[in-house]
Amino acid sequence: MARPDNKKFFENLTGAGKAIAVLTSGGDAQGMNAAVRAVVRMGIYVGAKVYFIHEGYQGMVDGGDNIKEATWESVSSMLQVGGTVIGSARCKEFRTHEGRLKAAHNLVQRGITNLCVIGGDGSLTGANLFREEWSGLLNELVQQGLIDEDAVQRYSALHIVGMVGSIDNDFCGTDMTIGTDSALHRIIEVVDAIMTTAQSHQRTFVLEVMGRHCGYLALVSALACGADWVLIPEMPPEDGWEEKMCEKLSANRAGMKRLNIIIVAEGAIDRNNKPITTDRVKDLVVRCLGFDTRVTILGHVQRGGTPSAFDRILASRMGVEAVLALLETTANTPACVVSLCGNQAVRLPLMECVQMTQQVQKAMDEKRFEEAVKLRGRSFQNNLKTYKLLAHRKPESELPHSNFNVAVLNVGAPAAGMNAAVRSAVRVGISEGHKMFAINDGFEGFYKGQIREIKWGDVGGWTGQGGSLLGTKRTLPAKHVDKIAEQIRKYNLNALLIIGGFEALECLLQLCEARATHEEFCIPLCMLPATISNNVPGTDLSIGADTALNAIVETCDRIKQSASGTKRRVFIIETMGGYCGYLASVGGLAAGADAAYIYEEPFDIRDLQSNVEHLTEKMKTSIQRGLVLRNENCNDNYTTDFIYQLYSEEGRGVFDCRKNVLGHMQQGGAPSPFDRNFGTKISAKAMQWISKKLTECYRQGRVFANTEDSACLLGMRRRALVFQPVVELKPETDFVNISVHINVKHEYFSKMHFPNHFPKAHTCSKRATINTYQVKLIESIFSYIFND
Repeated sequence: MARPDNKKFFENLTGAGKAIAVLTSGGDAQGMNAAVRAVVRMGIYVGAKVYFIHEGYQGMVDGGDNIKEATWESVSSMLQVGGTVIGSARCKEFRTHEGRLKAAHNLVQRGITNLCVIGGDGSLTGANLFREEWSGLLNELVQQGLIDEDAVQRYSALHIVGMVGSIDNDFCGTDMTIGTDSALHRIIEVVDAIMTTAQSHQRTFVLEVMGRHCGYLALVSALACGADWVLIPEMPPEDGWEEKMCEKLSANRAGMKRLNIIIVAEGAIDRNNKPITTDRVKDLVVRCLGFDTRVTILGHVQRGGTPSAFDRILASRMGVEAVLALLETTANTPACVVSLCGNQAVRLPLMECVQMTQQVQKAMDEKRFEEAVKLRGRSFQNNLKTYKLLAHRKPESELPHSNFNVAVLNVGAPAAGMNAAVRSAVRVGISEGHKMFAINDGFEGFYKGQIREIKWGDVGGWTGQGGSLLGTKRTLPAKHVDKIAEQIRKYNLNALLIIGGFEALECLLQLCEARATHEEFCIPLCMLPATISNNVPGTDLSIGADTALNAIVETCDRIKQSASGTKRRVFIIETMGGYCGYLASVGGLAAGADAAYIYEEPFDIRDLQSNVEHLTEKMKTSIQRGLVLRNENCNDNYTTDFIYQLYSEEGRGVFDCRKNVLGHMQQGGAPSPFDRNFGTKISAKAMQWISKKLTECYRQGRVFANTEDSACLLGMRRRALVFQPVVELKPETDFVNISVHINVKHEYFSKMHFPNHFPKAHTCSKRATINTYQVKLIESIFSYIFND
């Protein structure tokens, strides 16, 4: 695609005269290619020269054809490819002074003074050492007559920005590293498959997952599949764990469970720092329980395959942030690493993060395991706490008795991850001493009395189930408040947890209004956002949206591949989402779409014409397929059929068109690891909030909660989970078109049109404009850079 004439949207950020090199080092990880692609296209966009360094540090040392200038087209069609197409190698020579001297010479020859390094802590440590030695290396090159003094002046400083690419997620300072989510997808796919055969034969399976000395993959996969036991290096089991584990496995079988899953991290150890292997665990189970037991070692399958939607988006955001960091750096700026905090890309001092990462291993070596867990970060701590809470049931004698009854129900359309949220709520509620009730079929079942007590074992195996096992309906409570109030009195319900999408928000608001006439509704009310549309105000993410995104991206990958080796073809894909463009815009980013039409961004026939012209030009290059996504309700007149017919007519003789309506396949399927864990953790937090509110509002033998903060939505806002009174969310909500005030969910990726089309302002249902920098970032980068 031809670049727009002299259109720059970064007043003080230009890459003119600069050269940026990108390399991948250490173990490969899914999503590395997306990061490379983002660096290349962002660098070219700002006017810099961008170079590939093939084979990591080895290529930097060897030079020659290993260092090549990158073009726009050279990174096309690599978004969906796993591993790293520019190669990665471990280089002993770079660890020597002589090797780094060769590398410096090779970079200076090409004028490269900016490095984007994608790898683990060892790769990033090496990059920082290279940066610190840079001046001395240049002086040596002058003495050897390989460069002149003028080159020393021109290339006096080396700037480094790191991105962590590792499936292990063992780097401190970031919630997720590039590749971790994809590795979790591989693990959960295998575990889900194994569970069916294990159940058939009443077997116990012991699975080993990767991670070296980090237990993140083991812990989160155990949380996502509801494993019976997990062994990780950061928190070795207490002495006597063998007996406790066997008791747990035996109790589960006695409770009519036909299988057991034990997950072992490859670096698992006991309290004496002795390895705990899968064979040791298998022998223990066979010897003590006599269960038919099998071992499965997943190995490098966890590192292979296509990257998940999460990893593609994460890597793309990090790549752009890395180039921005290089443009803003000065000679005195320390090397930084681009990290993820909550759902925000942040820059942190590289060596501080590296040192903290190294301290984890030191703490484990010295048996300071509590400190090791703490050093892993807030996310790791929360995962471990939640797993312990849900996996191990306390004896009845040890449980508190609250005398409170809490009900949970699903409302609206089903979303993957709802069942994980219900399971978490039930088990945390029981652990808090409450009696838990399940309401079938939403508020329709509520007023009809479809209410039953639900026990700990009733929700076993729910985590990996798609849809809504409780049943869900769109019925609103306003017309049935008398009957619902009667059911609340009948079952003496003291709190409600509502899990659902936009309809759930409407239900909660109606219950709040009913408090004026019915005291039964003066109880703690909490809502968890669960909808594939991600259109609920007050949260940047909703349960189910990640699973839907992966379904869209996987389908787009297959559709694009279907055109390989055929004539030039453009695909028009319709996504769900109602009036919210989240699925279309973010799916377009992750799939490398050429355009995404969404309700929040009005467009007209001129914009359609502009896009057709772009695709016509594109088809004259080596890239001979195009992808256009359309949100189902983006425009009443420019329907999917209209756009298909327009593209077909205007592209006649250049390309042909095909259309696909993805439909309800976006709503089905097993939940992704992200949705399982997000649903589990957010639900556990909601139940703890409900317990706190019940205690605060208990007066004179009854619960009475009538304040605004007793009816809340729990959502993710930037870097934290936040409880927000639902009445405060009303002003930013469009109840007609069911979309919400713009927030961070679109901050990086709502604009997907082309640079020659810049609308008046980025608007949505409330016609609210986000700040100028974000508009420029969205319009000028993601609309232009991230299409194939």
